[in-house]
Amino acid sequence: MSTLVVGSRASHLARAQVREFLAPLRERFPGVVFRRRVITEAGDQDRRSALRDVSERGGGSAFSVNQVNALVSGEVDVIVHSLKDLPTANPPGLILLPPPTRADVHDALCGSTLADLPYGGRIGTSASRRIAQLLHVRPDLVPVEIRGNVPTRLGKLRTQQLDAVVLAAAGIKRLGRGDEISEILPVGLFPPSPGQGALGIQIREDNEWAREVLAGSGDPVTDAEVRAERAMLAELHGGCSVPVGAFGKVDGDVLTLHGQVTSVDGGRQVEARLSGPVSEPEKLGALVAGLLLDQGAEGILAEVRPTAA
Repeated sequence: MSTLVVGSRASHLARAQVREFLAPLRERFPGVVFRRRVITEAGDQDRRSALRDVSERGGGSAFSVNQVNALVSGEVDVIVHSLKDLPTANPPGLILLPPPTRADVHDALCGSTLADLPYGGRIGTSASRRIAQLLHVRPDLVPVEIRGNVPTRLGKLRTQQLDAVVLAAAGIKRLGRGDEISEILPVGLFPPSPGQGALGIQIREDNEWAREVLAGSGDPVTDAEVRAERAMLAELHGGCSVPVGAFGKVDGDVLTLHGQVTSVDGGRQVEARLSGPVSEPEKLGALVAGLLLDQGAEGILAEVRPTAA
């Protein structure tokens, strides 16, 4: 029997994502053994430093570098990432396959609804985008940096006396804890990180067998949406830890992309929305990025980029 080695992070969520991805493949290819390999990332090892600092030390991503290295070296055949954690540029020799149908793209509040948060309420998150968007809507809120996997961050509602935490709805639901969501935040006000809710399926470009086995796992609608979102992010020269939101939505042959950039203090926010043919997602992403840059997005992002960038 042939064996396909599948790499991922060690978290409960990463395990759930691999199970979700492999379930239909195991049915389609009963003669293939799918073996999982756990790979620890810098963001898993260092849960005290600010996520942006960990990302900078790790070469642009706190949650993908070691997995990418394992793929390049041939230790694994495929990596199942959270797509939002991946830099927009693939290392030489690697490609992203079209992702499966993505899960819920929204952010979710746990512990309280936005309207019920008290004045000066303490809200836990490690993402600069979420902090920026929340402060734009509720400048009275006090962000509290929290790190860790989904169960750990939910537990900090109690251990750190927080009024709420904000997480990706997809992760909460994939772990079967959807009943702990107090409010789903609207994407019109809180567009998610580019690629949020989608899996990033990465292989070596020359691995024809892996490409053949995985060829039918992608969803063309999700693929077009996330390609537009990530193209916009790439045009803005943003990374995984910048306050950029993007939401692509396909309706028939039309793809609409909403982009947003917000200063970390919430004081400034620029937005743009355009539609175009579903066959040209990268072009649409570049056009939306151009509109954002015309409104001053570069000045906002310059404040959060590394000084050496």
